[in-house]
Amino acid sequence: MTTPRRALVIIDVQQEYFGGPLEIQYPPHADSLPKITAAIDAAHQAGLPVVAVQHTMGVGAPVFDPELPGFQLHPEIENRRIDAWKSVVKQYGSIYAGTDLAAHLRELDVDTVTLVGYMTNNCVLASAVEGEGLGFRTEVLADATGAIHLANEAGSADAETVHTTLMTLLNSNWAAVATTSDWVGAVDSGATLAGSDLGTSAVRGAQRAVA
Repeated sequence: MTTPRRALVIIDVQQEYFGGPLEIQYPPHADSLPKITAAIDAAHQAGLPVVAVQHTMGVGAPVFDPELPGFQLHPEIENRRIDAWKSVVKQYGSIYAGTDLAAHLRELDVDTVTLVGYMTNNCVLASAVEGEGLGFRTEVLADATGAIHLANEAGSADAETVHTTLMTLLNSNWAAVATTSDWVGAVDSGATLAGSDLGTSAVRGAQRAVA
């Protein structure tokens, strides 16, 4: 296979996710944030395009108000920002919906989008799924993303269950899921990360269910 033409997209590593009801629980942000910064440092070293995404719900909203501190990127991200980064502000879960990001990536001849950031159960998932229809190969770094506990009328799931389940789901069809360390190695060598596929995942799932 040809060498991937990658871009690193940092999704919503904003202060809202470091406290309060939206605080990232699994992997804990104390663990995932250093992985995100490691990916940024590796991208800079390799000369990869980097995109910083921030979510807004508009002025006066209870969260992601662009005029309040919670909207801001975490200092560990902001301190690494360079002029070459593209900045994107979005209003939907997907990084592509209502933004010019897909067009920007195509201008750079990017074919592989690496996702890090928050949350696994919302914007990471939505972006990987939409990426398929846009023709981008997606990579998700499992230890550089994170989920929250969820409960509603349909049921409940703790953050670890949410995260690990969605990593399995994404790797079955929409993305190649890897650790940050493995991704850095792939960037250094120009290798493609291998995901699974729905057929293989289904067969293995069926075998596991009866084991």
